[in-house]
Amino acid sequence: MEGNGNLASAASMNAVIADYLGGFARLVDAIDRDALVRVVERLRRARDAHCTVFIAGNGGSAATASHLANDLGKAAKHASRLPFRVMGLADNASWLTALGNDEGYERVFAGQLENFATQGDVLVVISASGNSPNLVQAVELARARGVETIGFVGFDGGKLLELVDEAVWVESEPGAYGLVETAHVLLCDIVTTCLIADRDDPPSNG
Repeated sequence: MEGNGNLASAASMNAVIADYLGGFARLVDAIDRDALVRVVERLRRARDAHCTVFIAGNGGSAATASHLANDLGKAAKHASRLPFRVMGLADNASWLTALGNDEGYERVFAGQLENFATQGDVLVVISASGNSPNLVQAVELARARGVETIGFVGFDGGKLLELVDEAVWVESEPGAYGLVETAHVLLCDIVTTCLIADRDDPPSNG
């Protein structure tokens, strides 16, 4: 009986795995690759103009934002290009919590941008729902400052889909956080990989 139970459990888990992988593959296959190219181009322009790239997200998307900030700052740095000036807006716990405590959580990103954002900079927001009030406020402030905005969104796109200058939309069922957040990690890695490959190497002598 115990062996049969283990077999049933294994079959059940394999069904969950197959369903997840199948759903993920369908989401990724539907991604607008031209939108990804446009995102890379916006980030390239900001880097070459020595403008700052700000990145923000909540929860799991905050982790993705930190990961992207790290990869742009370090992995995409090479001698033939200017380095990225990049800031993860979820990474300063003291400032983040001070803003949340004193001004409200919806102000935790906009409050930081007020100190730094200038025309030509880029704000990247990452949100499965596309409706996080603090990200919406950050984008509104950014647009008022002449900052370009990029959104990685999911579900039906939410408010951010129409608010940002460029969106990469992982269109999904509402509530599919795991699939969308995992897709966003993949998409951010693709963007970084494109920027790592964007070298201005000297011509070969051969």
